[in-house]
Amino acid sequence: MGNIVAIVGRPNVGKSTLFNRLTESRDAIVHETSGVTRDRHYGKSIWNGQEFSVIDTGGYVTNSEDVFEEEIKKQAMLAIEESDVILFLVDVISGITDLDDAIAEILRRINKKVILVVNKVDNISRNYDANIFYSLGLGEIFSISSINGSGTGELLDAVVASFQKTSVEEEVDLPKFAIIGRPNVGKSSLINTLIGAERNIVTPISGTTRDSIYTRYNKYNFDFYLVDTAGLRKKGKVTENIEFYSVMRSIRAIESADVCLLLIDATRGIQAQDVSIFSIVKKNHKGIVILVNKWDLVEKDTHTTKQFSEYIKAKIAPFDDVPILFISAITKQRVHKVLETAIEVFENRKRRIATSPLNILMQETVKNFPPPSVKGKYVKIKYSTQLPLRYPAFAFFCNLPQYVKEPYKRFLENRLRENYNFTGVPIQIFFRKK
Repeated sequence: MGNIVAIVGRPNVGKSTLFNRLTESRDAIVHETSGVTRDRHYGKSIWNGQEFSVIDTGGYVTNSEDVFEEEIKKQAMLAIEESDVILFLVDVISGITDLDDAIAEILRRINKKVILVVNKVDNISRNYDANIFYSLGLGEIFSISSINGSGTGELLDAVVASFQKTSVEEEVDLPKFAIIGRPNVGKSSLINTLIGAERNIVTPISGTTRDSIYTRYNKYNFDFYLVDTAGLRKKGKVTENIEFYSVMRSIRAIESADVCLLLIDATRGIQAQDVSIFSIVKKNHKGIVILVNKWDLVEKDTHTTKQFSEYIKAKIAPFDDVPILFISAITKQRVHKVLETAIEVFENRKRRIATSPLNILMQETVKNFPPPSVKGKYVKIKYSTQLPLRYPAFAFFCNLPQYVKEPYKRFLENRLRENYNFTGVPIQIFFRKK
């Protein structure tokens, strides 16, 4: 299971810039005014062959002083709960502020790995000034400049070195399903409908090292684990930023699962938040089934399932080869079908295609529709093979991999989907030099 690294700190210390550097994205919108990072707070990073997730807790802050401090503390608490390693970012230019002190006090009391990172250290004298941060009592400091990247290599070495080795692998290799979605879409009703009052079929597994709880479900010839993270701790009422927290909450569930059941509220349609959660599932190469819940409450003459499906597919394109089921967790409508579909998607995610038939199909495809030439150069694809990963990924070997653009990759992906059942599963395609 993936490790999760959270970046905490007060506004304007450079959290978004560090996040971008770690995830090599320019996703976060970085402005001088504080609190403008929006919705771009999750990415993947890889260092020394170790992949991990990065969460930037910044940018969801109401700007009045007292609320402000509360909000920052809340983010720190959330990061502590949801992550394995915490990067506490401070700014050498402004020195130690009261807010830094307040955050440090929270972080000193927890039993997670905290790494103190001093940002904007880009010359010798600032390097000397950084030493004042030892007084926060959080051990060694790492001086970096997230703008030009100096010091980030040593920081990443320390991050990767501090990951816990997960000693306990689940004894049984069963599918793991997570029920995810925005607040109040009916996740707990669906879990209750599935597990019902028959609590005797529920066996939490001891020895799982993470805070995800796996509940074993074994009846009607189904046998799998339900990943339940949200039900672990009932949070106090978080009214502001509930959207932000719900996405943060979903991350661990998504990473622990093989297939994610994304619940959407039929009465509200698919919202931006649903699409963000969908894209996190896709980034993690997990299987996905979309469940439109509360379908019993929708006026049927205005919306048919077909129209509604088209509308969802338009929102999640280009990856729209995804099962969409219309259910009601309360009336138990089609709940059995949900499990059958989740199992199918689980099997699709494990699908292996032998190299010989794959090459026959792909060579024919490439011959009939070669990649467009770039600057008069022609891409020649010689050979393709499926990579030995836990999700479907294919390598195409060719002379000029850098000239193959996204639309052509999508074209090849669609050919694969037409010939093999990969419904509900993201496919990754790489071009490598022959």
